[in-house]
Amino acid sequence: MRPAQLAFILDREFESTAAGHHTPVMLWGPPGVGKSQLVAQVAARHGVPVIDIRLSQMEPSDLRGIPFRVDDRVEWAVPAMLPDAERHWPAGILFLDEITSAPPAVSAAAYQLILDRRLGEYRVPPGWAIFAAGNRQGDRGVTYAMPAPLANRFSHFEVDVNLDDWVTWAYANGIDERIIAFLRFKPELLFDFDPAKNAGGEMAFPSPRSWEFAHRALRKFGDHAQLLPGALSACVGHAAGIECAAFIDSLDRLPDLDAVCAGEDVPVPQEIDLQYAVAAALAGRALRARGTPDATRVWGHILDYAQRFPQREMGVMLVSDMHRGIGQPLFAVPQFAGWANAVADLMLYE
Repeated sequence: MRPAQLAFILDREFESTAAGHHTPVMLWGPPGVGKSQLVAQVAARHGVPVIDIRLSQMEPSDLRGIPFRVDDRVEWAVPAMLPDAERHWPAGILFLDEITSAPPAVSAAAYQLILDRRLGEYRVPPGWAIFAAGNRQGDRGVTYAMPAPLANRFSHFEVDVNLDDWVTWAYANGIDERIIAFLRFKPELLFDFDPAKNAGGEMAFPSPRSWEFAHRALRKFGDHAQLLPGALSACVGHAAGIECAAFIDSLDRLPDLDAVCAGEDVPVPQEIDLQYAVAAALAGRALRARGTPDATRVWGHILDYAQRFPQREMGVMLVSDMHRGIGQPLFAVPQFAGWANAVADLMLYE
């Protein structure tokens, strides 16, 4: 399932805790596709904390607590890491990350916590949702087969990679527009993980997580042309890193984007890679204009320019990225109707 859909599901699951309808959720997927990010984003949207428990780093007693004697009976000291309405927050997310890396004895200790929301006398506060995530057995990670009793305590969702969803996230989080443009140009390189191939020696591979690392490398080494290819390759693998560096090196031929935003007559480049770069950069300019006095004017000029791409699909991609970041206000721009009429015969499906 694509990340945007899963984000909606996780939001609903969190909100359902108040009505008692919450079902623990298990997110499956290969490394680097953003499983942990999805959970962190849900918590951020609702303004609640996340308690991240890595069962793979625990003994069974770490979860159950420590016994101590009270008169002629034994009671248990509840681990401080478990959610507490007074100490932590009345609502939040208990996140069992890397749960498939936990030895069976440890995952068995979590059965009651996940299904019954309790461990002995301890009870998970009513406002807390329970989410978990893990890699599949074929992903070349340290994983155990999930026991059937544990699997039956979750609803299960597979996290797919979706370029449009990643681009929306990338613009919102300030990822370098040159990285976005390259992945629009080479969408197959957003995620390229083959467990058999990667077992041969190369550790780095393209994934949503490692492209964020590539963004950081570009920030640090973008002014060192000799170091940049190696720095990018260290993040996303040799082939993807070299291709990305070559793409970035070609961008000195971009048109004047300030002139485009000002409404001047600027030619559209003929090279397809430069068109992707222009579209990504203009979408970024449009999002950064939100909330400024010139927003409507800038958006209008970009909409005018979007109609001039030789391939209309390129303009559609540009405006779609703008719409995902701007929303309804884009429809009120006078030039939007003209652009929509120009592409009315193109059918788009999300």
